[in-house]
Amino acid sequence: MADPDAPRKAWMSLMARAPEGRVSALLDRAAPRPAFTWLRAPEVGSAMVRGRAGGTGAPFNLGEMTVTRCALTLDSGETGHAYVQGRRKADAEAAALVDALMQTDRAEAVQAQVLDPLAEAALTAKATRAAK
Repeated sequence: MADPDAPRKAWMSLMARAPEGRVSALLDRAAPRPAFTWLRAPEVGSAMVRGRAGGTGAPFNLGEMTVTRCALTLDSGETGHAYVQGRRKADAEAAALVDALMQTDRAEAVQAQVLDPLAEAALTAKATRAAK
């Protein structure tokens, strides 16, 4: 059975790993930012990172990494959440806005103007890494 949350997991992952300022820049080019209310203002913390020896061994705690998280609600009622790597409050805000907008009638435009370029850049970076 297919995971009904798979598309959202994919776009959240793209934004969490995006280079600093990229999501914000793409969002600002796409359209004016909508009005929203904070549910949780951006806050910096840490998360435990787990690893596996050889990618298949028993999981172990590798260490902690810094993350920024936030949650907001658009004036139209949609809720957006974000977790991004590092101390990047502006990026977390932009990612949460994209998450909320993907639940509106503007989803196709946001997909084309924000998420597709992020996915393309991630694939290019992966191919470049693999070629090395």
